[in-house]
Amino acid sequence: MNLDLKGKKALVCGSTQGIGKASAIELALLGATVTLVARNEEKLKETVRELSTAHDQRHDFFVADFAFPDQVKSAIKLYARTQQAHILVNNTGGPPAGPALSAEPEEFIKAFSSHLLCNQLLVQSLVPAMKEMKYGRIINIISTSVKIPIRGLGVSNTIRGAVANWSKTLSVELAPFGITVNNVLPGACMTGRLEALMQDRALKQNKSLEEVTRAMEMEIPAGRISSPAEVAAAVAFLSSPAAGYISGINLPVDGGRTGSL
Repeated sequence: MNLDLKGKKALVCGSTQGIGKASAIELALLGATVTLVARNEEKLKETVRELSTAHDQRHDFFVADFAFPDQVKSAIKLYARTQQAHILVNNTGGPPAGPALSAEPEEFIKAFSSHLLCNQLLVQSLVPAMKEMKYGRIINIISTSVKIPIRGLGVSNTIRGAVANWSKTLSVELAPFGITVNNVLPGACMTGRLEALMQDRALKQNKSLEEVTRAMEMEIPAGRISSPAEVAAAVAFLSSPAAGYISGINLPVDGGRTGSL
């Protein structure tokens, strides 16, 4: 199986923590040169220092805040003038929790902008070079909510579904050029976002964090919450030459929790 990414360049968004950082680390271990994207320059510098350079990679970064699409547009256009990316990992923090009914219209607009619109801007800038190289891997970190909506995440469920359908559409358009487009759907993964959601649930239910954690684990057939590295392993595989005939899929990484095929 060819998992070798030496000579490949990857651009990983939201890459200073959680699944984004774990994905950047895994891609670097497989030989890719990684460009990190996030809003905190100091954390970006720290993460660059953590990446493997066993294959003479020279990792770099640029700063962009996905709350401001114009900033993302300017940054990616500047990047694309001098660099090419074989791999794009779209990843950004999820919208705040809450039911769909009580969400203000502005919450949907903000989430749509930071997720789908920013993804679109990145793809539009990077795909021309992918076509020339006849190699492209676009991977979107979404959520299992695209298969079964998650209670209490009304805005997130809505926007994640939009991104999933955008991704499927792109997969059809780009397949003739050797470019695959896939979604990785993390289940319960121990990130800062999950910890915040669990703390909020514990407060609302008047339970301890340990009780909430155990209840969540009992819903997962594997009996545990995943680490970001386990999700990153799926990202890395879909980025590899071995995954060249896999496109347009939603891949749950959830320990068997999602109750659908």
